[in-house]
This record gives sequence, C-alpha cells and structure tokens, in this order.
Amino acid sequence: MALDIGEKRVGVAVSDETGTIATPRDPILRRNLAQDLARIRSLGEELHVQRIVVGWPISLNGTVGPQAQRVEAFVERLRQALAWPVDLVDERFTTREAERILVDQNVRRRRRRDLVDGLAAAGILKTYLDRRAAGQERGDA
Repeated sequence: MALDIGEKRVGVAVSDETGTIATPRDPILRRNLAQDLARIRSLGEELHVQRIVVGWPISLNGTVGPQAQRVEAFVERLRQALAWPVDLVDERFTTREAERILVDQNVRRRRRRDLVDGLAAAGILKTYLDRRAAGQERGDA
C-alpha cells in the first residue's frame, strides 16, 4: 500500500497480488493523528498489506524541506503504531504528473481534487514496484 501524505487528505494506492499494478483508492480525509493512523491500520488490515510505502517530498535539489520533515515525522508515528514495515519513496513530480494526466483527460477541476491524491499515491507505488522489480527495493507493498 502506498500513501501520499497531504495536509487535508492522504492519497492511497494498492498493488495487485503480483506486485505489478498500482491502483488508486479513495483518499483518507485527515482528522487528527490518532484517527488517521487508525484508518490506515484498518485499511491495511482489510487489504492484507505486507508493506507501506510513503511518498517523500524532497526538493528538486535533494534537500529535505519542511514538508518532507512533516512526512518523516508522520512516518515515524506510522512505524510506532503499525506492525508493517514503512518505507519512504522519492515522490518528486508524482502529484504534478497526476494533475497533468487528469487535465489531459479533461477531468473537471472539482473532480481532479478528489482523484489527484490516489493517482499520486499510485505513482509512488509504481515507482517502488518498478525499483523492486529491478532489484533496487525490498519487500511487498
């Protein structure tokens, strides 16, 4: 399972059993940390996940800015609260690419807002799955 951590929503995507296809799911609307973690745990149990990968929004020059630090803190709490391994995956351009895909498909702005987080999470998961297939990552998502 992949997560794209935002201020208002958490984008979610899951892989198929073969670990080759990343499929977006409905986002998790952020409430508070305890409820967010509980919803992620519940979804992970429901989907029988093996690993969680989280998009790491490092800057274009590779530095860790404020948003990346917030994601790192969230990931630390995930690791403490959940039994699954949690990995960070470079997410540069995933949200921008998701937006571009939706614009190219003439999806209206209001609907794009509902879809972009899951599509970005699918991009994060696809990056992880491709790297794993190439022997650069470990585990199942």
